Amino acid sequence: MKVFNYSDLSKSEIQKLVQRNVDPANEIRAIVEDVIAHVQQNGDSALLDYALKFDKVELDKLYLDKNELIEIASTVTNEQKAALRIAYNNIYKFHAAQLKGEDKVETMPGVTCWRELRPIEKVGLYIPGGSAVLPSTFLMLGIPAKIAGCGEIVVCSPPQKNGRVNAFIAYVALLLGVDKIYLAGGSQAIAAMAYGTETITKVDKIFGPGNQFVTKAKTIIQSTTTTAIDMPAGPSEVLVIADETANPVYVAADLLAQAEHGMDSQSILVCTSTKITEEVLAELDKQLPVLPRAEIAKVAMVNSYIVVADNLSKAMDFSNAYAPEHLILATENWQSITANIINAGSVFLGNLTPESAGDYASGTNHTLPTSSYSRAYSGVSVDSFVKKITFQYITPEGIQNIGPSVEILAELEGLHAHKNAVTVRRFEP
Repeated sequence: MKVFNYSDLSKSEIQKLVQRNVDPANEIRAIVEDVIAHVQQNGDSALLDYALKFDKVELDKLYLDKNELIEIASTVTNEQKAALRIAYNNIYKFHAAQLKGEDKVETMPGVTCWRELRPIEKVGLYIPGGSAVLPSTFLMLGIPAKIAGCGEIVVCSPPQKNGRVNAFIAYVALLLGVDKIYLAGGSQAIAAMAYGTETITKVDKIFGPGNQFVTKAKTIIQSTTTTAIDMPAGPSEVLVIADETANPVYVAADLLAQAEHGMDSQSILVCTSTKITEEVLAELDKQLPVLPRAEIAKVAMVNSYIVVADNLSKAMDFSNAYAPEHLILATENWQSITANIINAGSVFLGNLTPESAGDYASGTNHTLPTSSYSRAYSGVSVDSFVKKITFQYITPEGIQNIGPSVEILAELEGLHAHKNAVTVRRFEP
């Protein structure tokens, strides 16, 4: 890992350092646009073509039904089922608390305004299945969709070599009451849910993380179709802030936990001394070689780096510039700096709170904005699956109270029909 001293970096160097997953030559965009066009024009046929090309499997149909999911899920052990149910219950409990109505507000006598929630009717969930199969992502997306009351939940996940999905994904489908999983992955799955095919329903909003191709597809369809997206959620990343109270064994483990997601993942350490740097690097040398996904993690770590800052305050300045998906405060002094967090997707406080807990079972959602998008986006929640519709009701007293102000404002904007719509009510014979 490269090591930088924060005090030596200029603003432009910091800006360059925090950039990731860019596509300057539009090579990824060009590939994805071709995929989207093929799916839009050829529907199921295109999806079957891409399953053979990218997933190396020849499919005779594009979905698994409930009976097939039950059969596949039968191989999950009781211990594994128990762990998935604990995760389900914790995630459900955390998200259920987010479904709250709002009070009606009388803005002036006789004028009442309020908002009511309505679920998004049709949502698409993309569950990655590349180098790592992620039933946890299915829980993170399916549970808030279920709590919100979405009418139709379309689930896409890449087929495995046997033309099926992982047993754990099948079991989660049964936990969620999902009766069908569509065998489509990558940018082609995003296109299918955005435009619809003979088999897959067009949805109103697409959710789920993925690689750079999936993320690019989501950003393209959001600007070219009536389908919305949750956020740009691409290759995973973590930033760890560590001081002398951090445990280097834990810090190294956290960095590697993120790196093993994929070769395009990134793990950043921002620490307050070169001593911490040396201790963590030594631990990385011990822990990395024994990982089953060591080769993947090794590539990710080459694209990662360390920044040495003078103190925790400076470390937080760099973190806010980076705007991480995951932020770990590996310090006993975390309470002194949490108020300074401006940009982060999800935060893990203290030495005993690994990012892995949030990935799986603490209850918070792990579908989060990446690539600095935490500057403007929040992670997935129940709010992501609902619309908030405003209402207002005006009484006879209210129209007399608010009317003159509306008439004046409409007139000064030159919109006389707007003014008249109030006037005819105020002076109704």
